[in-house]
Amino acid sequence: MQQRLNKYIALSGICSRRNADELILSGQVQVNGKTVTELGFKVSEKDKVFINKTLVRPKKFEYYRFHKPPGFITTADDEKGRKTIYDVIPKELHHLKPVGRLDKDSSGLIILTNDGELINALTHPSVKVPKVYIVSVIGKINPEHVRQMAKGIEIEKGKVAYADVMVLETSSQSTMMQITLYQGMNRQIRKMFEALGFKVKSLKRVQHATITIGDLKRGEVKPIKPLQIRELKKYLEKIAAND
Repeated sequence: MQQRLNKYIALSGICSRRNADELILSGQVQVNGKTVTELGFKVSEKDKVFINKTLVRPKKFEYYRFHKPPGFITTADDEKGRKTIYDVIPKELHHLKPVGRLDKDSSGLIILTNDGELINALTHPSVKVPKVYIVSVIGKINPEHVRQMAKGIEIEKGKVAYADVMVLETSSQSTMMQITLYQGMNRQIRKMFEALGFKVKSLKRVQHATITIGDLKRGEVKPIKPLQIRELKKYLEKIAAND
């Protein structure tokens, strides 16, 4: 089975397809001993691809779902000595990277992978990938608040945040909602509610693109099935084409 040279290089984990195109155009890529500068050039598994005379091979990608508990930050190392998600994730998976972040006080779904191209596709600001959260706030949210969040709220100077909100449950003391984001701003949901005068009680991400948290327990890690990854990549290609 043949595939484009830039994709072959990207699957090695060295760089993105765009950066692979730059390497090809600059004459730094050789296939079976010959320099290739054609962007549409195709290769098979039998071909030997080199970048500056160094052999490259597609690596085996891994994909996992992780249910982050509250109290951990989404990073590998922390200068302040705080607990990170890698204090929870099994050591044999420490080579994987999280797709996006959840703040320390939040919980929920984080995709873990060594597929740099997928990470870029899921987090690039030019592609509006939906992320779904279940959020509870102190106080009663009314329809006007919902409209404001859909219209946009300035959470910092020059930064306007948007959210689709569906109220699930209300009481005199709190409101539970399903919130969908298409942006990737730091602590976006908390800042939006703070601007409206509400404090977030709990925040849990339950879905990222087509991947859901399902019945995953706090601190649990499970592999994502190959079929789910294929469906995810098709979905990302579709929304990228529509943007």
